[in-house]
Amino acid sequence: MDITILLPFIVLIGAMFLMTRSAKNKQRQMTSMRDQLQPGSGVRTIGGMYATVKEVHEDTILLEVAPGVHAIYAKNSIGAVLDDAEYNRIVHGAPEFDDEEITAPDDASSLTGTADGDDADEDRAEASDKIDLDKKDAADDAGAEGDAVAADVTDEDEKKKNGGSAAK
Repeated sequence: MDITILLPFIVLIGAMFLMTRSAKNKQRQMTSMRDQLQPGSGVRTIGGMYATVKEVHEDTILLEVAPGVHAIYAKNSIGAVLDDAEYNRIVHGAPEFDDEEITAPDDASSLTGTADGDDADEDRAEASDKIDLDKKDAADDAGAEGDAVAADVTDEDEKKKNGGSAAK
């Protein structure tokens, strides 16, 4: 047999072996994570619900989904065990504190981008020059449309007087 005929099959078998091996490793890690569950741990189910572990049994787990609300889940439904800081941040909305100190500006000039007030007044004046809110032009347009409508009405009146014909 020629090696070129066997090469695609060898590559396909190798790819399948690698995919199944990684899936088995991931499954093994999830099983060990579920076996190490302790009461008081924060968990996320595969459905996306966050809860606290209350009791661990052989195949089931008792979760506290809200204060005083308990539910029994299968161990296989646990998607992740969260550390305390991450669980508190997600469930209780506890902020993450950085070492950086948050500072506020002393004045509002940093918000507008200019340091002195004179430039800001000039910018506002230029912006107001660009916007024309004059309604006189709009009224003129409406008047011209009104004249056209009035002309159409008089033409129709003339047609009615002449028996429906356009000739005078």
